[in-house]
Amino acid sequence: MLLRELNEARCGQPFEKLGWIYDNEQSLWRLRVWLPHATQVAVRRIEKKTIESQLTCVHVDGLFEAEFAKLTSPFAYALSVNYGDTKTEIIDPYQFHDEAYRGLAEMKLSADNIYRTLGAQLIETEVSGVKVKGVKFAVYAPSAMSVSLLGDFNFWDGRRHPMQRSLCGHWVLFVPGLEAGARYKFELKDMHGHCLPHKADPVGFYADQYPSFASVVYDQKKYQWHDAEWQKSQRNDKLEQPLSIYEIHFGSWKRHDNGDSLSYREMADELIPYLLEMNYTHIELMPIMEHPFSGSWGYQPLGLFAPTSRYGSADDFKYFVDRCHEAGIGVILDWVPAHFPSDAHGLARFDGTPLYEYEDPRRGWHPDWNSYIYDFGRDTVRQFLIASALFWLDHFHIDGLRVDAVASMLYWDYSRDDGQWVPNLDGGNHNYEAISLLQWFNREVYERFPHAMTIAEESTAFSGVSRPTYTGGLGFTFKWNMGWMNDSLRYMAKEPVHRKFHHNDLTFSMVYHYNENFVLSLSHDEVVHGKQSLLYKMPGDEWQQAANLRTYMGYMYAHPGKKLNFMGTEIAQASEWDHDGQLDWWLLGFDKHRGQKNLIRDLNKLYRSESAMYEADYLQSGFEWLDHSDWENSALLMIRRNKAQDSFIITACNFTPVPRDGFRMGVPEAGRYQIVLNTDSGEYWGSDYFVGADVFHTEAIASHGKDHSIVLNLPPLASVFIKKVVE
Repeated sequence: MLLRELNEARCGQPFEKLGWIYDNEQSLWRLRVWLPHATQVAVRRIEKKTIESQLTCVHVDGLFEAEFAKLTSPFAYALSVNYGDTKTEIIDPYQFHDEAYRGLAEMKLSADNIYRTLGAQLIETEVSGVKVKGVKFAVYAPSAMSVSLLGDFNFWDGRRHPMQRSLCGHWVLFVPGLEAGARYKFELKDMHGHCLPHKADPVGFYADQYPSFASVVYDQKKYQWHDAEWQKSQRNDKLEQPLSIYEIHFGSWKRHDNGDSLSYREMADELIPYLLEMNYTHIELMPIMEHPFSGSWGYQPLGLFAPTSRYGSADDFKYFVDRCHEAGIGVILDWVPAHFPSDAHGLARFDGTPLYEYEDPRRGWHPDWNSYIYDFGRDTVRQFLIASALFWLDHFHIDGLRVDAVASMLYWDYSRDDGQWVPNLDGGNHNYEAISLLQWFNREVYERFPHAMTIAEESTAFSGVSRPTYTGGLGFTFKWNMGWMNDSLRYMAKEPVHRKFHHNDLTFSMVYHYNENFVLSLSHDEVVHGKQSLLYKMPGDEWQQAANLRTYMGYMYAHPGKKLNFMGTEIAQASEWDHDGQLDWWLLGFDKHRGQKNLIRDLNKLYRSESAMYEADYLQSGFEWLDHSDWENSALLMIRRNKAQDSFIITACNFTPVPRDGFRMGVPEAGRYQIVLNTDSGEYWGSDYFVGADVFHTEAIASHGKDHSIVLNLPPLASVFIKKVVE
């Protein structure tokens, strides 16, 4: 029976059958080893060089035994093994019971123990005065009949390293002598003994690309960080800080001439100087977690604990983050707990059962993405997901996590017709399990990393997304303002002559602005799948298209809320984003596109330098409509103030190609005013329309509800930023 189990890789309790075994009938210790294809085996004490005994070949398939009649207690041992003409020495894994089980008892005490215990952990132990290094493997598969370790180190032969099952369904094994870089997978037999597709490690820290998708043992402690000063600088309230976020897809921002993407280290050299030039505060990386299909842009991840090896090693990615921090740039990652793909080597039916996903396809299958949905009510899955989030903040010093597709998690009927979803216990459509998971996620993040930020991509009117969990909210720091994005882009797509009939599209966002901590997002989703680039969403001839885009960007920066722009917007990309290509950098040879780049650079500079533009984003005292009702002229006037109310910026937006000469505008205080940024400037490929003066002196003439006013010319299709001159 034993031989059959070993030969068929069905041995679920190897610690009871291999290594040291006490024979109660004969009252002696027996050493049993399983080494397929071995021809001769000898054993020695690990602390000695001399052979203790030769083992007898019990079966030619590789089973060897020796009896030790006089032995009172087992000793730590090494094996001298002959494979034909080849001789090698190994330290038998099946003597290291305690090392294999290390951490399992405490794992459920804290979610971060998942990545400290499961996966492939490099450890060192000492036996008989000898230090033994190796790798401890642990994987959760409670319904599997057996699990074997596969790798380069055992010829990918499932017979050679059967793993031991724990009482809670974890499978463990410590393999001495293995080092970082070893490739491995798991061979699982389901409860009926059927062999499943070989599985990558769900908690693997690194992985190969196609075709193997093998997990790779990785040393997480090797990299030395240099961002202590950055970490200190981030002990602040993110709501009161300037956040201008540059969203990028790592593989398609810039490529080599041969079409290859830049590596993590190359991107550090290329991207960081660009970010500094453009005055961005943060970058947001579309999912960097390991994913099998590049066409998913990373949104179909399987390696929630591994940066993709497409661009280099995990240490290379740490280097990239480190360099960003040294340059004063924060790093936000997209994190995807909403779904996972059905690739055979992944989480789907991991142990032959729906271990990670809901079993009912009305809950466990996402029709939009043809992917599985995590079982948010299962404790082991919840811990797995929370551990993933904490892992990136812990090991990679990430500053924030943007959670993808939150709306799809919150509602059972998301993107489903009647009859295609199952109501909750109260008969409603809210997924209480996902709601509690997101609340727990935010509590864990802020408890362990209090200065990190979490951002929700949530497109519905769900209440309290960015409100504390103790008030019943989900607990996110910020929420993407999808309503503002949809309304404002719909407005800008109108011909200027028609915009007066849709004025509310620009102003409605302030009706609900204080309900959440919003990020104004112009993301990758708006420039793909036939939606056109932002430039080509704009109406008019070539000049008007560019002018409309510049006006719109000015309006965005003037509007309360943090800012996010997808790569390419800053150069007025003409074509839609193509993940297989790169940005059209050649466009910067033309004044129109160079002008847009200059504008975004200067908008970011103004935004970061003026506390009135960001400090009171979510305080009603930080914003005032000077005039929101001039629909006839498609104009908006607004005032932004800082928290202390001792600084303000006025923004005037003209959404028509008709200049407004002699325009009288109310101002909060008497004094002198000057324009600090004009999107119509010739530097930005604007018309350089004469605004009237370099400095504007107030008159005691009431306008727009203010006692004093100035007179200027509003340029066509322009946003103008005005500041009082400090006397």
